[in-house]
Amino acid sequence: MDQRKRDRAAAAIAGLALMIGLAVIVFGRFEPGVRLGYNGTFVFVEHVEQRSIAAQQGLQPGMIVVELRGLTLIQMPQYVKPAVVPSADPNTGEQPPFDYVVEPREPVLIERDPALLDQLLVEPPTNLVAVMPWSDDITSATDGHVVSPDEIQAVYLFDDGRDGIRMAMPALVLGAAVLMLVGWWLVSGRAGAVLRPLATPLAVATATPFLVTPLDASWSPGLLAIGSLLTTAAVIPLAFGLLERIEDEEDRRFASFAVVGSAVGAVVVGLVATGMQPWSGESFLRWALVGAIPLIPGLGAALPIRRAVTNPLPSGRLLATTEYAVAGVTPAIAFASTGSASGLPLTLWFLLVLAAGRFTIRPLVRLASRATLQRDLVVAATEAERARVAADIHDDALQELTLLVHRLDAAGDTEGADIARTVSDRLRAICGDLRLPILDDLGVGPALDWLVLRIERLAGGEVRLERADGTRPPADVELAFFRVAQEALANAVKHGRPPIHVRYATTPGGASMSIDDAGPGIEPGAGEGADRAGHFGLLNMQQRAEAIGAILDVRRWPAGGTHVALEWRAS
Repeated sequence: MDQRKRDRAAAAIAGLALMIGLAVIVFGRFEPGVRLGYNGTFVFVEHVEQRSIAAQQGLQPGMIVVELRGLTLIQMPQYVKPAVVPSADPNTGEQPPFDYVVEPREPVLIERDPALLDQLLVEPPTNLVAVMPWSDDITSATDGHVVSPDEIQAVYLFDDGRDGIRMAMPALVLGAAVLMLVGWWLVSGRAGAVLRPLATPLAVATATPFLVTPLDASWSPGLLAIGSLLTTAAVIPLAFGLLERIEDEEDRRFASFAVVGSAVGAVVVGLVATGMQPWSGESFLRWALVGAIPLIPGLGAALPIRRAVTNPLPSGRLLATTEYAVAGVTPAIAFASTGSASGLPLTLWFLLVLAAGRFTIRPLVRLASRATLQRDLVVAATEAERARVAADIHDDALQELTLLVHRLDAAGDTEGADIARTVSDRLRAICGDLRLPILDDLGVGPALDWLVLRIERLAGGEVRLERADGTRPPADVELAFFRVAQEALANAVKHGRPPIHVRYATTPGGASMSIDDAGPGIEPGAGEGADRAGHFGLLNMQQRAEAIGAILDVRRWPAGGTHVALEWRAS
């Protein structure tokens, strides 16, 4: 999915969530999830939806409704002050103790117009008080027993049909504000150039949990299901954007499967839960599944998931990995903040990210950038010196040797001419190592052909090259690939054994190379301690890879042999 389609999909989800949320606030009604009946004497609870606010408040079928929409149907016993209360002590002002009395002594059925009751039963049952009956006729005392208010198990369900929904209005406004502010902050580049292409999906994924709050406040099973689907759908465009930024293909495939599994799980849990009683861990499970959809690719884009990388991250890549990880975590923080009207957890998270970026991450990146610049200057100076030395040898010593060979041949000194030719060939090989003209003119593929032919004579065995280089990467990338191949093949000849297999491939999106030998294999952990252990060849390969933002992977195969892989992707 390209960026334009991804942004449009995210914007459509946000617009739909906002419109449905507003429509629920304007036109929606509170759904307590209870159906009432009338048996000619009492209004009673006929049915309670399994997942409803009524069920959560403890309302059960068979309960008798004693108050409905502010209208008292049965006057229940309650404690009241006696008609005559002892006077307070004039000296101390203390009130002598007295006993409250129960009035009425038993429930009293209040006659109501049947037409009025029918009208009440048609409308949504709100502002409801119900009790569990203790006898077939709760208005009749048994054996003169006075019903104590303590014996009455009352359940209260207070809402005028709109209060709960109206209380969700601040959350909707907060969601709209988050959508605009986060989107503006990302698009403006204040959060970094890396996150600018993800501005719309990240803003939508962060704001949608707040936009669908009115749907949850309605307690309607259908609206609850729609809210769950919208919350899940809102994070999918962000997940696609982060998946595209995972460099390793295996990591991307692994993360894709995890995203699909999390999305399917979130949808199933959200839909099934609307028809069930709430159960322990349900909210956490939904939060974990929805949050994992962008979190997994965010971590995958930040760091490789399935394999170790021997070269450290370049400074620019270090900042990008931090921002990808933050982008993946933020929707989970937003989803966890919906229970707070002020979105306090999300606010604290943004403040923490800003503080960390200003006082920790970016200063470290500046230091790393300075070190990277110094390293690049050293590499550039080294390459310039190589080119100068190669040019001096070619234009001076080689020319003199060529003239010397002609003179010795003319003088009939065959032995001296052969020696001069040998020296000339060696100098040409040195010039090739210093700066190969074929690399500049034809690219890495032909240069590897030349290098493999030369190495095969030194290795004493098979050195095979497989090429699929239809396009040429930038010059600095080609140079880094060739230098890494030089070093890896030299190590394979010195420490390994033939056969040696070299693979090189390019696409418009990047280039990759691998070199495998049949020797005993590199020591475990050699890459991490290359600078301390004096493995300057391995350290040089790491620096070359870091300079072009590529991933270098050096490892020992379980059956023996060293594997060197270099992968570069065009930004």
